[in-house]
Amino acid sequence: MSQHPAPPSHPAGPAAMLALYRARAAHYDDELAPFEPLRAAAIERLQLQPGQTVLDMGCGTGLSLLPLLQRLGPRGRIVGIEPCPDMLARARERLTPAQRPQVRLVQASAEGARWRGNADAALLHFTHDIVCHPGALDNVFAHLKPGARVVATGLQWAPPWAMAVNALVLGSALYSISSLKGLDRPWSGLAQRLQNLVVTPEWLGSVYIASGTVPPGMAPGGLRRTRQRAGGASASGAAGARKKVVM
Repeated sequence: MSQHPAPPSHPAGPAAMLALYRARAAHYDDELAPFEPLRAAAIERLQLQPGQTVLDMGCGTGLSLLPLLQRLGPRGRIVGIEPCPDMLARARERLTPAQRPQVRLVQASAEGARWRGNADAALLHFTHDIVCHPGALDNVFAHLKPGARVVATGLQWAPPWAMAVNALVLGSALYSISSLKGLDRPWSGLAQRLQNLVVTPEWLGSVYIASGTVPPGMAPGGLRRTRQRAGGASASGAAGARKKVVM
């Protein structure tokens, strides 16, 4: 039986979360400063090449924009999706006039955002409410090319014996995500959609970095297509064997 903290889910619908992040926008960069090494590690795992296009989901105040542009070069493109207007305004301020044509910032939820084109990579940095939302993932994967790299980071429950660590996870989660649901395996939706998935724990198991590749033959919405074998067996097991989960 799990010994992770299990208080009642805090009532934080979209309106409450929007209000929370609007209030945090002015000091958000300072709050996230300790997490910057994780951002750098996530961006490194994207294995970006000059001229590629990246989706920055839940881009916040744009802390990932400049590191991404450094790797993409002058022909690279970024599509940043963020529902909070205060956060997005700060992201725009971060860009120089020369950089702004390379970056499209869209104020919308991850599941409701609309943009044209397919990307070579997607970054989901501390976006629990996106990686645990099937509709949001469907929208993201509908705009990714086969072979695109996807990297996600975020909170997760540490092993049950790490009670002090999990107390910190709980405090951070209540301050930043709409539900505690999925903190045991927050990357499980990605595992259904990516091949060669690697998940590594950081910070005594309180944080994960997950990375993988969009396989060919994705079904609409991003779930891998499976073929029915004789007797009704599915080929999904073979696809799953290509995934590596390092815990």
